[in-house]
Amino acid sequence: MELLKKYPKLFQWLFLLIVFFFLCFAIDVPETYKFIRGQAEFIKDPNQSAYTLFGAEVRYYAFDVFWRLPPLLGWLPIWINDSLFFLMNEWMPMEFWNENTQSYKTRPLVLQLTRNITAFMTFLIELIREIILGGVKTVVAFTSWDWIGANPWAKLPGLPWTIVTAGAVILGYNLSGRGLALFAAIVMIYISIFGQWKPSMQTLSFILVAAPLSFIFGLGLGIAAYKSKRVEKALYPILLVMQTMPQYAVLVPAIVLFGVGDHAAVIITMVVAVPPMILLTLLGLRGIPPEVIEAGRMSGCTNSQLMFKVLIPTARRDILIGVNQVIMVCFSMAVISAFIGAKGLGFNLLLALNQLNIGLALEAGLCISLIAILLDKMSLAWANKQIDYFGNLTFFEQHKNSIFFAGAVLIGIILALLGSIFFKEGYNYLYEIPHNKGISTADFWNKGVDWIFDTFFIYIKAFNTWLIVEVLQPMRALYLRMPAVATLVLVVGAGYIIGGIRSALVVGGLTLFIALSPWWDRALVTTYMATFGVIISCIIGFTVGTLCFQNKYTTNFMLGVCDIFQTFPSFVYLIPVMMLFGVTDTSVLIAVIVYATIPATRYTIEGLRSVPSSLHDAATMSGVNKFQRLFKIEFPLAFPHMMLGLNQTIVFALFMVIIGAFIGTEDLGQYILKALSDKKGAGIGLTLGVCVAFIGLVFDHLIRTWVEQRKKHLGIA
Repeated sequence: MELLKKYPKLFQWLFLLIVFFFLCFAIDVPETYKFIRGQAEFIKDPNQSAYTLFGAEVRYYAFDVFWRLPPLLGWLPIWINDSLFFLMNEWMPMEFWNENTQSYKTRPLVLQLTRNITAFMTFLIELIREIILGGVKTVVAFTSWDWIGANPWAKLPGLPWTIVTAGAVILGYNLSGRGLALFAAIVMIYISIFGQWKPSMQTLSFILVAAPLSFIFGLGLGIAAYKSKRVEKALYPILLVMQTMPQYAVLVPAIVLFGVGDHAAVIITMVVAVPPMILLTLLGLRGIPPEVIEAGRMSGCTNSQLMFKVLIPTARRDILIGVNQVIMVCFSMAVISAFIGAKGLGFNLLLALNQLNIGLALEAGLCISLIAILLDKMSLAWANKQIDYFGNLTFFEQHKNSIFFAGAVLIGIILALLGSIFFKEGYNYLYEIPHNKGISTADFWNKGVDWIFDTFFIYIKAFNTWLIVEVLQPMRALYLRMPAVATLVLVVGAGYIIGGIRSALVVGGLTLFIALSPWWDRALVTTYMATFGVIISCIIGFTVGTLCFQNKYTTNFMLGVCDIFQTFPSFVYLIPVMMLFGVTDTSVLIAVIVYATIPATRYTIEGLRSVPSSLHDAATMSGVNKFQRLFKIEFPLAFPHMMLGLNQTIVFALFMVIIGAFIGTEDLGQYILKALSDKKGAGIGLTLGVCVAFIGLVFDHLIRTWVEQRKKHLGIA
């Protein structure tokens, strides 16, 4: 009894595990269900049943409900498809003026609105793209002026790479000094000499439309949520789901509503990029001291003046960090958007992936990563830059950057004109270096992978066979052997132990939604793959982060490595492992481990860095050694930070598992990928995306609740 009173949580966990394993052994596997090579399959027999709900017929296997719950939510994808069809083809038909036929045409309201949005987005993308790549001729063509052909100056090309490079260098120097300016020069020169200028500018034109629009909508909704509790409550669950939903699960509805192309990519990117902007805007406004608000009101500010002249400037740093997050999300969508026809580096990367050309994929992926890191550092420098006000600056001191850029533009134009004369018989390398004329390291990387495969083939094959047969297949079978009722009991019990009745209801409701869908077994496979990846990633990440923290230089080096790997397109991770291990779960899991180790390492380092130096000094004076200080002081205080790292590790692992469907894994991601090629796949794609999001939210809720309790226990809440 004394032990029970002393460790009540421990006994609760033991009791929960006993109940869980009892249910697992007590509930038999139905005869209509069998395992083949660690995979679950149904045997089609007369026991198949059907029900009709909301006009939709849903078929399922009538086995024991304790084993698998009937798919009562099987109607949801059909209902979503029917709703989209109704909105696009029947709801609110209205007459609109058709410019082409000079007559009125009847169209449903939603269809007309989507077409107008499509036309607007296409115009913005093409305008920016033509300014950068097409030149004055095509820009003037937007005006439909007749004298284009009569003016030689109108035939000037787009911006030469030298001008864009100079602009990036000057901007980097203005924001953060020589270091960022040098890095900007290296990035722009690299993408130029490697012949990636055109696809890079196509991608950048896509970002220059998506990022500002995401910022505007995110800022507006963040302000609305700050002013109204109702708006905040309405937005909060949507934001939570969007944070954990696979990004390409929403591609299918975008195709239905907006078609394919750059415009659809921009719209879907905004859907994904707006949530972090909303959250950081709300965080910044909520963090403003009350005395600042009171001072603004006492100064006679109206509500709009208080918001735009007091609150937003005060929350400037958090809002600009939101801009940084928007930019990073936009770049992460560069590859995924290629699935729906977006041009640029993402399209080239997918093309290389289909050809199994690791060299070309790495070049395209590295370009995306370098541009993303550059914009990431520029936006963070902008957020941290202090605004100084001086009254006695000369004209040159006030406008020196503009003057330098104007000079750079003039020099760039002169160089481009000279290049057109010098390279008269060939390409003008001072304007743009074509892809087939630039430097390429593709052969080097391809030969490197081939050498590794040829040299270590026996060992790779042995490791692959051992991992699949001895580890992965038994682990998959164990997960698939878990009855639905037992799994629900485990999740609800864990929620109750960690956070009480409220947490139990939240995680139970999320799990029940997945259990009542037709894809419970695929959800278990997804969870198994993510679990394996998270365990290995956390072991590696916590160890590497702890070791690197011991030295300032290794800390900075590892954070830089994390920056590079985090901005690297996730699809690239699949190519080398797929070439080495084939189309197997091993390939996906190794890619998951590499990708998910990043947040585990970063948050471990950041958590240990957050421990006050005064405690280090106090510990040293108390005579404790390094290990005692690490395990008794640093780890307990860094625990909340490390658990947030675990949370991010789970999200990263889920994303990579879903992306792994590209090489044939049999999980929820495979069905999402199939939905992309199905005309009626919008409902399935969205429902599956919600299922994946709910898996992530279950872990997110449990970990965050646990972290908050630990913070209170440590007195740092």
